[in-house]
Amino acid sequence: MERFTNKTVLITGGATGIGLATARRLLEEGAYVVLAGRRPERLEAAARALDADGGRVATVPADVAEPTDLDRLMRRIETWRGGLNAVFANAGVGVFGPSGQLSADDLDRILDVNVKGVFRTVRKALPLMGDGGAFVLNASWTLHRGLPVAAAYAASKAAVHNLARTFAAELAPAGIRVNSVSPGYIDTEMYRAANPGPDAEARDAAQVPLGALGHPDEVAAAVAFLASDDAAYITGQDLIVDGGLVAAVPTGAEK
Repeated sequence: MERFTNKTVLITGGATGIGLATARRLLEEGAYVVLAGRRPERLEAAARALDADGGRVATVPADVAEPTDLDRLMRRIETWRGGLNAVFANAGVGVFGPSGQLSADDLDRILDVNVKGVFRTVRKALPLMGDGGAFVLNASWTLHRGLPVAAAYAASKAAVHNLARTFAAELAPAGIRVNSVSPGYIDTEMYRAANPGPDAEARDAAQVPLGALGHPDEVAAAVAFLASDDAAYITGQDLIVDGGLVAAVPTGAEK
């Protein structure tokens, strides 16, 4: 498939995990990709791995919690490609633990990146987005189920999907679609950092009807669909990519 031939896509948090897998998928489908992230060395490593010949990947160090970084990011995109066809607002942070143990700084960082950062990414990208453009916001399965150690994180991701719905209503007259994607347990660096220890994968996989953690490529396929013209009549929706974690009980766990 070449659904993104000559199209330009911005991916925030694009240097690792789901963001990196999505960049690889979109490049395979013909896109020009802008990777944004906080760590320049990781961005450059990602660009070398994705686009060894150069020319189809641009990297911009940027923290989505900093409005001036986003302004610089959008200027770079405008200079390089003139505009955008899609945005995957993927950058996010997670701090997990009992609510009483979260510091004020933890709460501020979660909200600054996961909520304000997503809001500002959409707002600042809008002037570059043409008719028929698409935003995909990275939410989480935790917005659909209570997880005891994820109060602030889950609340921020519930806000992300609400932004998808409200932006979908606001931007529909301009021909712009907005959806969210909610990954389940996906085997990424962020998952490993939040779930240390040899038993974490087996514990979490046992909760998934399909019996395994997800792979970033599987989420990337969903993002590519939502950002493409194949989803031209889909907006304001949340696509859950979780192996059945939210919707079904694993066989053997009925009681």
